[in-house]
Amino acid sequence: MKTKSLFRLALASMFLGSVILAGCSKENEEKPEVNTSSLEKLATDENNLENISDEALNDIETVMNPQGLKSTDRLPCNATIDSVVLANDTVALYITYDGLNCRETKLITGQTITRRKVGEFWGMPGTSVKVQFVNYSVTKIATGKTLVLNGEKTFQNVTGGFVWQLGIMVNSIVHKASGSLQATFDNGTTRNWNFARQRVFTGTPDSLVLTVDGFGSADGYENLVAWGINRDGEQFYTQINQSIVHNDACNWRPVSGVKYHQVPVDSKSATITFGFDDNNQPVANGDCPTKYRLDWVKNGNSGTVYLPIY
Repeated sequence: MKTKSLFRLALASMFLGSVILAGCSKENEEKPEVNTSSLEKLATDENNLENISDEALNDIETVMNPQGLKSTDRLPCNATIDSVVLANDTVALYITYDGLNCRETKLITGQTITRRKVGEFWGMPGTSVKVQFVNYSVTKIATGKTLVLNGEKTFQNVTGGFVWQLGIMVNSIVHKASGSLQATFDNGTTRNWNFARQRVFTGTPDSLVLTVDGFGSADGYENLVAWGINRDGEQFYTQINQSIVHNDACNWRPVSGVKYHQVPVDSKSATITFGFDDNNQPVANGDCPTKYRLDWVKNGNSGTVYLPIY
């Protein structure tokens, strides 16, 4: 009798074990490992392109600013500046780079060409200029990776005025930049990206704050800051859900704000939240962030990763 009871107990244990194993297998099938590298690359590339393009536009704004030209320490480092009058009605400003930027964080070569109408000046409200990027190549010293830009943007001074006037004569300066750039990434891949970015400067010249929003629209998407084809050949759309804030004190890194990347063809998206430290915790006490959080969704699966800024 006792033997039969033990035998039945063994059978029950085996049955229960098989059920548990089957349940585990089913659970594993329902939650497969998801490759999020495409979303991570898109987030990194988009941040890098913004940073590089902004630095070029800041150099142009400085050179077009008479106050900036009075002080050589405000001009772009390792760059030559020239201007000529074209067709009697257009002034072309050439900035040719061949060396480290002033912060010595990037090696820059290539050229930007800025064209404006004769008689129009950057400090006038509503003034627009055309900015052409010609083999504008930027290599980050920290990583050794290179990004090359070609193409054209329209750069508009919506409010008028100059950044150096902040806190003295004006409270904010609003710029808009839009256009299309061909980006060649470090792996040799070349893609076309579109941009529509509003930049608002506040603070003072010694403590600048930059707030970025998107104003583009395409294919039914609104508030776009960037859209185009990513490295993997997928159409993407990037919106800003909460204004992205940068500041001079943190080397123009994004310190707060939320972006939303969408890749419809693969049913995936990523929400980017800025403002985290090396321990994946929100920064506090005015510290500069070193990471951002990427919350991804793909085909019903989701997860979170933390990535370094730039």
